[in-house]
Parts: sequence; structure tokens; C-alpha cells
Amino acid sequence: MFKKLFFGNTRKPKGFLGKIMINRMNEGHAKLSDWGLSHLTDINPSEIADFGCGGGINVAKLIKLFPDAKVTGFDYSNVSVKESKKVNAQKISDGICNIIQGDVSKTPFENEKFDLITAFETVYFWPGPLTSFKEVYRTLKSDGTFMIVNEFDGISEREKKYEKIIDGLKLYSNQELTDYLKQAGFQCVILFHDEQKHWITVIAKK
Repeated sequence: MFKKLFFGNTRKPKGFLGKIMINRMNEGHAKLSDWGLSHLTDINPSEIADFGCGGGINVAKLIKLFPDAKVTGFDYSNVSVKESKKVNAQKISDGICNIIQGDVSKTPFENEKFDLITAFETVYFWPGPLTSFKEVYRTLKSDGTFMIVNEFDGISEREKKYEKIIDGLKLYSNQELTDYLKQAGFQCVILFHDEQKHWITVIAKK
């Protein structure tokens, strides 16, 4: 029961256990997010959003990687939003970062606002996911980039046990993600797969 309750906070962290989970994810996913970010080459975005920003550590990494850009963190967990604001307090004060609470399937952003949208360890929980991917597509500028970074590739039997433990978790194969992205309107989808670790990074271009 405790295990199910604790891991349930990966979907929408809340309360004391949610704070513990956020700190755990910030630390535990560091190498994964660095690997994902290494695939962002030949782009110079001025407006970036991290959808499902969690504890805000990847927002901080994006600010460091693209110092001339404005970065928006977006998450539907109140606990995550508070932690992201704490982690990025100075950059928020400087006016180059913003953290907003909301639903990724129906965002408050105008059409073609962002050059780059990232999603680290979060699309497993997105509504749809086709509806959410269409929302990403809508808010991306022409030639904009959408990057998905997942720890699970939907292949390993070890991973599938988490679908039983974590409510709302849905693992996707590489082909399923590619198909959903193309249905959402993305024309070019490139996938990087670490078969040993089962990590994937997907780069989709509008």
C-alpha cells in the first residue's frame, strides 16, 4: 500500500510524500536529462517551455544551456510549481524565467509562442496523448522543436510492473510515440535509443 501511495506521486506530487518524490526525481533523473539535452544541437531558441517541469531542475539546465532565452516551466502539480519556483527563484526575479500551473492538454499559451518545448519523464501521464501533442504543436513556432526524454522505452518487462503500481502511467513504445507525434502534425521525428539503459530521446520538428 505504501509503495503504491509513494510512487503515485510521480504522476502528480502532493503533500509531504510529493516533496520527497520531487527531490528524488531531481537527483535520480540528472544523468537521463543530461543525455537528452545533449541531442539539442544546431538550435538557438529565444522562447522555451518545459512541460511537466516537476521540481524545476531541468528548467535551470535549460536556462544555463540557452542563456539568452526566456524559459517557462509548466506543471499541474501545486507542489511541483512551488518547488520549481524555489529552485529558480533568482532567475524568476531576473525576469528570464516563469513557472505556471496548468494542464498540458489545455494550456494558456498563444499559438506559436515557443521555439522549443521539452518533456522529461512526463508524457507517460499526459491526457491522450494525442490531444496533448496537438497542444504542443499548436504552441510551437514554425520550425520549432519538441523534445521528449523518457527513462522507459516500453520494452523491458522490468518497466511494465510500474504500470500496475502507478495509477495513470502508460508506457509507450518508440513506434507508438512516433505515430502519435505524426498524427499531431509533426513532419520530422528523430529517435535516439539507448538500448542498454532503455532510455529514449525523441526530437520532433514542426
